[in-house]
Amino acid sequence: MGDELGRWAEPGLLVLASLADGDKHGYAITTDIADQVGVSLGPGTLYAALSRLEDRGLIEGLPAEGRRRPYRLTAAGAAELSAQATRMQRLATLSLGRLRTATA
Repeated sequence: MGDELGRWAEPGLLVLASLADGDKHGYAITTDIADQVGVSLGPGTLYAALSRLEDRGLIEGLPAEGRRRPYRLTAAGAAELSAQATRMQRLATLSLGRLRTATA
């Protein structure tokens, strides 16, 4: 994942966050993201993100359950999510602190 502004809403990062609490198939991932973050991923966006994440070894596809194929976060995916979340947390703390100082 990159460092450019706006990456917190990058579909791949949202998918990693969704998979952090357990294996899910595509529909469950989109529902979780919509419920928890308020972002709606279309099927094309979701499956492109899943493909990129799988190619990078950040998630792995599991055997299909009927027509649905669940995905799992890998150790590399968990490490990437942790690094990105830590960076976002530092940015949020810095930003909110500076905004408080500027408006005081």
